[in-house]
Amino acid sequence: MLKLYFAPGSRAVRVAWMLEEMGAAYELESYKLGDPAMRGADYRAIHPMGRVPVLEDGSVRIMESGAILEYLIARHGGEAFKPAADSPFFPDYLTWLHYAEGMLMPPVNSYMVETVFLPPDRQSVVHAKRAKKLLGQMLVAVDQALADRSFLAGTFSAADIMTGSAAMTAQTIGVDMSEMPHLRDYIDRLAQRPAYVKASSL
Repeated sequence: MLKLYFAPGSRAVRVAWMLEEMGAAYELESYKLGDPAMRGADYRAIHPMGRVPVLEDGSVRIMESGAILEYLIARHGGEAFKPAADSPFFPDYLTWLHYAEGMLMPPVNSYMVETVFLPPDRQSVVHAKRAKKLLGQMLVAVDQALADRSFLAGTFSAADIMTGSAAMTAQTIGVDMSEMPHLRDYIDRLAQRPAYVKASSL
């Protein structure tokens, strides 16, 4: 059985979401973010940086949420969550699958460092505002892509799990989406999916 190393509120939610969409059986080993056990030698033997997610599949162990989603598609019958290579939506799928970590999550990470992870005396309001503003700018492209479609690659796909979850995080930290109506509607659609509801409540 598949085993997912997980923490609520982390990128591991993306993997649980995908597993739930697929209807796959899996075992969950859950931690809280910042759990000292994740910094111990035993857990670092599973993930060298002490992070989640990690997926175990027999003798296979794989890290990184996007890589795990691709693995599930390729090896566990998730083809419905990826357009065929000859589909006109395939380039869009690849773009938005990678946009999450390439463009959206770096400013999210910067914002979280400046507002949560650094001690108050080392936090920078200027840097936090800059990161949040940049994130808003990066989301404009997502809003524009959704002007003529409900999902980023035509039908729901792993790209929506990746970029959609990043957009949800942006909404949570208060990025101004008042002029992004397509993105707001998209987030609402994703949040109502039963698989997302289940994964986000683990």
